[in-house]
Amino acid sequence: MSAATTPPPAPALAPSALPEVLPIFPLTGVLLLPRGRLPLNIFEPRYLAMVEDALGHGRLIGMVQPTVSETQEAFPPVYHIGCAGRITSFTETEDGRFLIGLVGVCRFTITEELPIERGYRRVRPDWESYLADIGSTDETEIDRDKLFGILRHYFKLHNIAADWNAVQNTNNETLVSSLAMICPLAPNEKQALLEAADLRARAELLMALLEMASMPQAAEVEGGARH
Repeated sequence: MSAATTPPPAPALAPSALPEVLPIFPLTGVLLLPRGRLPLNIFEPRYLAMVEDALGHGRLIGMVQPTVSETQEAFPPVYHIGCAGRITSFTETEDGRFLIGLVGVCRFTITEELPIERGYRRVRPDWESYLADIGSTDETEIDRDKLFGILRHYFKLHNIAADWNAVQNTNNETLVSSLAMICPLAPNEKQALLEAADLRARAELLMALLEMASMPQAAEVEGGARH
């Protein structure tokens, strides 16, 4: 049997409630955006400890990417901008893993890395530049017709099935954030999407990246890499 719990819903964080110290979880190619949802399978002892501590201290974890895709370093350098996520679901499996769900809260800039604690990394975050992330869904208008046209071509090229009725009924922020998080883009492209100034800028960048990934030469390179 496994034990599963869902922490009670917490009110939206006020800027004053954002922590001065934040644990970070470096993962290459993994993107979390404000109000985005990210499932994680936690099995390394240091990150099991991180989740245990986070559950008792505000339930926030900072998702960041290493600046190098392949490294043997235990503590590789990371990009200075990440996104904090709140643990909203938690399951402990029979073999001792944690299955958690994060919801993005607010981006941050790392100003200082602190000493290792229980094997995991902690930073001092600066939230000031991204306080607008906190709040309700961003209703900014985007060029949905253009996005859907690019998306249909990209999905067809990569043999990705989609429920187009559901896609078309998704609000702008959820649509752009979900695509940015799940599409198999390069880590530096994911980072650029994270650092985009606002929803419109992120949507424009996403469309440009998907268009480039749909070009014949890009498809040939991908096909060659798979064989």
